[in-house]
Amino acid sequence: MKSRILIVLLGLQLVGFCQDTLLLDKIIAVVGNNIILESEIRSQIEELKKQEDSIPANAPCILLEQLLVQKLILAQSFRDSVEVTETEIENELDRRLKFFISRAGGDVSAFENFYGKNIEGFKEDYRDDIKSLLLVQKMTNKITGDLDVTPTEVTAYYYGLHKDSIPFINEELEIGEIMKKPRINPEMREYARQKAEEIYRDAKAGKDFNVLVKAYSCDPGSNGKNGTNTFYSNIGRNTFVPEFEQYAFKLAPGEISPVFETSFGFHVLKVLAKKGEFVDVAHVLTCIETSAQDMEDSKEFLDSLRIMINRDSISFIEAASRFSDEEDSKVNGGTLYNPFTGNFKFEMEQVGQYDPTIFLVIEKLLPKELSLPVIVNTREGKQAYRILYIKSRTKAHVANLRDDYQKLKEDALAAKEERIMRVWVNKKLGNTHVWVADDYKSCKFESAWVR
Repeated sequence: MKSRILIVLLGLQLVGFCQDTLLLDKIIAVVGNNIILESEIRSQIEELKKQEDSIPANAPCILLEQLLVQKLILAQSFRDSVEVTETEIENELDRRLKFFISRAGGDVSAFENFYGKNIEGFKEDYRDDIKSLLLVQKMTNKITGDLDVTPTEVTAYYYGLHKDSIPFINEELEIGEIMKKPRINPEMREYARQKAEEIYRDAKAGKDFNVLVKAYSCDPGSNGKNGTNTFYSNIGRNTFVPEFEQYAFKLAPGEISPVFETSFGFHVLKVLAKKGEFVDVAHVLTCIETSAQDMEDSKEFLDSLRIMINRDSISFIEAASRFSDEEDSKVNGGTLYNPFTGNFKFEMEQVGQYDPTIFLVIEKLLPKELSLPVIVNTREGKQAYRILYIKSRTKAHVANLRDDYQKLKEDALAAKEERIMRVWVNKKLGNTHVWVADDYKSCKFESAWVR
């Protein structure tokens, strides 16, 4: 349970500085010149309760020790003259604000109303907190950043685990895909471009842009149909494709872009408002229509490719690398990347979260078996066909060195980093002023914070 709390605590660094502190507060610890407030513990406990079915009675003590370590690292960063730039701070503030705003449903106004301050005011209030977090990260990298573990150390770590502590590995799959998008018909592309040019001329002539969006845009997220808005509100950088953002952040409020093309189709964009690093934009998207014959051609191509793979005329990896239209997976030989874990293995539950349509197809596939071509909606909101492939399927099991070396290596490295950090903490405690409030002196800390 303790290790789980440490993981959650790292996540709380993304949200913890945004908690409500209306309750009476008090200082419960001091490390060097850095204080720890009781509200910091309270807010993190509340976040833990949202994420865990139960938390241990000593959770406040565990969280306090983690904060004590952070403050000790922060104190050392000043001694070592570690620096962070204003650009680094600003980028981190923007990244975390995007996270908070997404939690508020993507509505900046709702976010600002909830916290009672605008974006710029919010940034200024928490600029020092972000600077401290970045200093802690840089100082931690100085302490443990170059650590690695050898195969001998991984083996020793594994055999040193109590049998009840050896990790249990759920069933995992490696999934491959080959996608074939229908060809872009030149005549249909030209028709869409001409339509966009006509819309651009109407917009420049003064026609109500909101009316043009409702009448002609095929973007379901901002065409006013099915209850959607007719614009995108408070979008930050790196949210949309580069061509779209180029105009969204370059144009002044009220300006209209010329016609430009993305993988979605042809756009005419109007900037409605700018709020610091966020903008409101409306656009008309004219999509390039796909014919039924083009879709059928994609299906037939994959059918033929599937037969070739089954006959060993070509490997799945080569076929994906040469013929797949899905750029993210083709560079990995067709293997899907798991965004939840940062590797290429999925648990079945994660497959359903990642893409329910994949789950339905692969649930009954055997290892090395190819599916028939199935329809998929691409990121551009269009239809295509793909075949899916189970590259490997590992049954649930207790971890072992042969099958789970990488997982055990990561655990062994984490254990080594924890040992190095504990030694470092105990060494630095000898020349750092530390005070802990009486309410917390009964905590059973791993290091000698109470003297």
